[in-house]
Amino acid sequence: MRSLPNVGLVAFLAVVWIFISGSLSRAQQATELEHLAKEFTELQRAGRYSEAIPIAERILSIHERPSDADQSSIAIWLNNIGELYRKQGRFSDAEPLLQRALAIREKTLRSDHLDVGHSLNNLAMLYQAQGRYSEAGPLYLRSSAIFKKALGPNHPNVATSLNNLAFLYQSQGRYEDAERLHRQALAIREKALGRDHPDVANSLNNLAIGARLFLCRCPSATGVALVG
Repeated sequence: MRSLPNVGLVAFLAVVWIFISGSLSRAQQATELEHLAKEFTELQRAGRYSEAIPIAERILSIHERPSDADQSSIAIWLNNIGELYRKQGRFSDAEPLLQRALAIREKTLRSDHLDVGHSLNNLAMLYQAQGRYSEAGPLYLRSSAIFKKALGPNHPNVATSLNNLAFLYQSQGRYEDAERLHRQALAIREKALGRDHPDVANSLNNLAIGARLFLCRCPSATGVALVG
């Protein structure tokens, strides 16, 4: 007569198998995420945004899958996708993603955390690109305050934030305010990066363009890229 298996042993072995399977699954997922992130980075750097977006969406879906999903990773990839949409001019697609990334960071991090500052800056850039200046301005101011507090007043990221706000003021015809911020950004960059750094050249160019705008009131002139 065949003996019945020991129920306790079977249960134990089942638990062990589930644990091993779960560990293998997590390891495989980590490998997949690493591969996808590398592919995304290469496509993004090459400016191949249409190809990079599905990769980023795949990564986001993997991070969103677990019941205890890592909210910081979700925010990162919402931001990455939103930024690519913004660069493509797909503003209506970018906005909810950047807003959700900011909401997650404001809920899970300190209000003065650097990642909150980055999300504020990115959403402000989107609003500025849409001509929504009254919405962009307060976000730039908040992000600049966060960067100054977290990094110190002479960090290059503070200069970038001031530069972005200066472009916003130029768009609004506030040329004197824009010049003041461009000069602050220039001073920070010269001190932090050295006079020969490309960002210093960008700041000098921004000042020259701002001076032309002030003299001729010619709103069609533009400065270098917002992220500069």
